[in-house]
Amino acid sequence: MAYFLRFAARSDVGMVRAKNDDSAYVGRYLAVVADGMGGHAGGNIASASTVLDLVHLDRSHQRGDAGTELADEIQTANSLLSELVSTNPQLAGMGTTVTALLLNGDRLELAHIGDSRAYRLKNGVFEQITTDHTFVQRLIDEGRLRPEEADVHPHKNVLMRVLGDVDASPELDLQTLEVEPGERWLLCSDGLTAVLNDRMVEQIVRETPNLDECVNALVELTLAGGSPDNVTVAVVEVALTTGDEPEPELRPVLPSAREAAGEREVSAGPAGAAAAGTGEPTEPAVRADLIREDLLSRPHLLVGAAALATETGQIPIVTQRSTERRAALMLTHKAQTPEGPLEEAPARRVRRWLGPAFVTLGVLILLAVLGFGYTWTQTRFYVAAAGDRVAVYNGVPQTLGPIQLSHVYERTTIPVSNLPEFRRSQLEGGLPASNLREAERIIEDLRGELRAVGCAPEGGPQATDGPSAEPTPGSSASASPSPTPSPSPTPSPSASRSASPSASPSAAAGATATPQARPSPSGAAADPGAVTADCGGNLE
Repeated sequence: MAYFLRFAARSDVGMVRAKNDDSAYVGRYLAVVADGMGGHAGGNIASASTVLDLVHLDRSHQRGDAGTELADEIQTANSLLSELVSTNPQLAGMGTTVTALLLNGDRLELAHIGDSRAYRLKNGVFEQITTDHTFVQRLIDEGRLRPEEADVHPHKNVLMRVLGDVDASPELDLQTLEVEPGERWLLCSDGLTAVLNDRMVEQIVRETPNLDECVNALVELTLAGGSPDNVTVAVVEVALTTGDEPEPELRPVLPSAREAAGEREVSAGPAGAAAAGTGEPTEPAVRADLIREDLLSRPHLLVGAAALATETGQIPIVTQRSTERRAALMLTHKAQTPEGPLEEAPARRVRRWLGPAFVTLGVLILLAVLGFGYTWTQTRFYVAAAGDRVAVYNGVPQTLGPIQLSHVYERTTIPVSNLPEFRRSQLEGGLPASNLREAERIIEDLRGELRAVGCAPEGGPQATDGPSAEPTPGSSASASPSPTPSPSPTPSPSASRSASPSASPSAAAGATATPQARPSPSGAAADPGAVTADCGGNLE
């Protein structure tokens, strides 16, 4: 023997609204109620799309991961709603609540988000199993509002969590509950609980054995109470197969003439526009036929906006990918084998590659940033010391870990030690240059400062007066008539001739006395050119 669900459902547009934004599906293993929102444009599309994306789960489950599968499929339905909004911006802001039951052997998997509700009557106890994701419920949970004040609170309809164009990964309430034959569940949109209190709902569920009569009584009482919102009710009862029990017959519930007239005009607009926004052939009739063929293959009830979309062919279409996915699921029912499902859940596959994809993307972005940064540093120059010489560097004077961001571009012969002290300190940090021409200009400035201090080449004589030179006293108009006597007692004639002074006529113009070179021991006169030196160097 195995468990299955007996079911009944009904949806009505209510007494005030122009169209029905609610959708519901009930079958032998699945029950779903969705209450759409988004005003004139998208509430009916959001609920219909979500319910139609879950109907393929209505099959016998014998594995322990049915709860995970239900949650994954709801998250996938949420991503398809986001794609639908990106395809047609007119649907921005639309969303839907979802309350779903999935029978898994002797357990029920419950998934819930929003303010639709699930009630259970088991062992004589009637209780609300789900918690409303509303602002007033949060105030009640925090002790800031009494339950009896919730119905008159100005923000009682503000939802904190829904599917749709709100959150990329909404948080679902998930539960696994053991079942017993005869227990009864009521799933409903807030259109029911806004009119009927829990005590009246409990009385009808308890005292009405027939499921169809129970559903009709709840809807009719809501309509009699004014029904300011759409009202959708689904009632299921857990039962055991006996082997000779006939299959429940298919009982499609079509919308009333008043409801259909109001909805056909709406659903033919946004859904068709969303399909056309993809730029792909839509063929809505063919896709509607696929869904209808799947639905007719098993007992079920589809009501509200989802039923109308199926009947009119205005199935919410997002992209070619989502359409192919929906058609494949409808035709294959994701058939099970003894080893497990033939097809892995799409949401699970997405999560499997999503993490590595983000890591790879992050690494590529980091490498691109580092590559761009290094390329930029190689367009810069600066002047600094390279050992005991001044050099031009290409790059910036920093390191990135073990990576040096500069290298010697050209080395000069300018000694660092002969530069002024403030220049030496500047070279320690590097003199920045925006380009090579500016770096060469800095080198020329340093070479000019080196000439100004009159330094000798490295290892050469200083250009100053020494004991070997003696200026003439007094007048600068004449040179000394005789050289300084040679230490040698017997100088050679050639040495005497070499030591004879010669005064240049231009020396009388006010120049200082010209020092006389001391004869070398070998008798040769010293080279006057060796007295001065250029401390600047050329680029090697």
